[in-house]
Amino acid sequence: MILRSKAILERPEWSSIRSLYKSMGYTDEDLDQPLIGIANSWNQVVPGHYNLRQVSEYVQQGIRQAGGTPVEFGLIAACDGIANGHEGMHYILPTRDLIANDVEMMIEAHRLDAVVLLGSCDKIVPGMLMAAARLDIPSIMVVGGPMAGGCEFDERASDVTSLTEGLGMLKDGKIDEKTFLKLEDRAGPTCGSCSFLGTANTMCCLAEALGLCLPGSATIPAYDAHRLRVAQESGRQIVELVKQEITARQIINQKGIENAIRVNTAIGGSTNAALHMPAIGYEADCEVTMDLFEELSRSTPYIARMNPAAAPNVPDFHNAGGVPAVMKETLDLLHRDAMTVTGKTVAENIANAEILDRNIIRTMGDPWSGEGGLAVLRGNLAPNTAITKPAAIVPEMHKFTGKARCFHSEEEANQAILDGKVQEGEAVVIRYEGPKGGPGMREMYKAMKLIYGKGLALKTALVTDGRFSGTNNGCFVGHISPEAAEGGPLAIVEDGDLITIDIPNRELHLQVSDKEIKARLSKWQRPEPKFKRGYLALYSRLAESADKGAIIRHKIE
Repeated sequence: MILRSKAILERPEWSSIRSLYKSMGYTDEDLDQPLIGIANSWNQVVPGHYNLRQVSEYVQQGIRQAGGTPVEFGLIAACDGIANGHEGMHYILPTRDLIANDVEMMIEAHRLDAVVLLGSCDKIVPGMLMAAARLDIPSIMVVGGPMAGGCEFDERASDVTSLTEGLGMLKDGKIDEKTFLKLEDRAGPTCGSCSFLGTANTMCCLAEALGLCLPGSATIPAYDAHRLRVAQESGRQIVELVKQEITARQIINQKGIENAIRVNTAIGGSTNAALHMPAIGYEADCEVTMDLFEELSRSTPYIARMNPAAAPNVPDFHNAGGVPAVMKETLDLLHRDAMTVTGKTVAENIANAEILDRNIIRTMGDPWSGEGGLAVLRGNLAPNTAITKPAAIVPEMHKFTGKARCFHSEEEANQAILDGKVQEGEAVVIRYEGPKGGPGMREMYKAMKLIYGKGLALKTALVTDGRFSGTNNGCFVGHISPEAAEGGPLAIVEDGDLITIDIPNRELHLQVSDKEIKARLSKWQRPEPKFKRGYLALYSRLAESADKGAIIRHKIE
């Protein structure tokens, strides 16, 4: 067992460092043991992280039980929900890279021997996984768990996004203010990551599928005592990983990443996985392309269905067998010999898993769909790629042609929808919202929810170089690359142009001649940057396109 920390704790040369630890109450016995970093993103802003202070206590118990010394430090974590629909959303995706950098800096500056990653939500989990792959030290992920579903609304358990759907209904007189205010009070009844299969719970599930969480742990509800028992077990297991010298890249490798993508498509996970898995792959020196997503999606049945595609929420999915049941059912498609944080293979971990509710998780022989939840589209409107989620789109909307209604920002589109200016049969275009143009690639969650609340979900479509929340449904295409701000064809779409979305054939086309597209692009001028100082100004210059995972390249090849 090789301990990095011991190189800077030997007496007498490094007694000054021992003294710094001792100033905080650490003992010689503590400093003789492996120093296990706990990267805790707890705060009182994000519901998905509100319980992580208590979760951390149990992780620390487990570390001490196994003969390690916990060393906790804090990280930023921003809430997509609170930042949604306004300027705050510009900052959300860019936090992913800051989180990865912060974990790297803290671990390397202090030469810690291993790290336990505590997070739950949209950009925090992938940022932590990126850091684990970059550092390649013993690592384990512990998530906070999903919240419970809320009061019944629109024939299912509500969640916090139901308020935006409800707003459209309220504006159209379909519900009254009393019903709306009741929903505000009861849609989020506990802390935890939002109860639907949005990006937060998707990435927690993928962390487990990747092998970096203990089996079955990703979907344990935040309010369940088992969440704390697993935290303690994870604390013990990280010390075991140090002893066995099992490091992150033995788990986060091509096999593990492909397993995670398979699970994402089998459960109809968030389109944002198409941003985060390439970024994690970049850190792990693995090739993760949109072609890989398409190949795995085409060949993986969609077997687990939950909100937003159906009424059950993530706690229901957990009770139905969760990720282990899905992996057991799809084992023939997975790399069964992939290593995990248990020190065992995927096949060994899930040997006893079973499907407990076939109304949520179906078998390979009777899937919800023969193909997976995500689809990669190409065409003259998306020369590189675009991403959609057929799992959240009713089959009759898998082919759609509509007249373009163009907007240069999310706010402009949202106001038009609320004002009733978006009509049946239109394809809403929201551009200049990509990684560079946004900047920060805001999600068009609110626009989609307002369209739903207005009763237009089955009568309109939305296409954007921005992204979507995992809770969206309707007909939508995002991640259009190249983005408008880089001179992609989305920039020159005009009101009234016909746009065709053809998911079965994986096509996205602007019904305008190549000659006309070229002529319009020759007249196009790059817009002024929206942010000229601060981190977003830097991010807009450095971020790659969406089809590359919006990564910030830092390797010297």
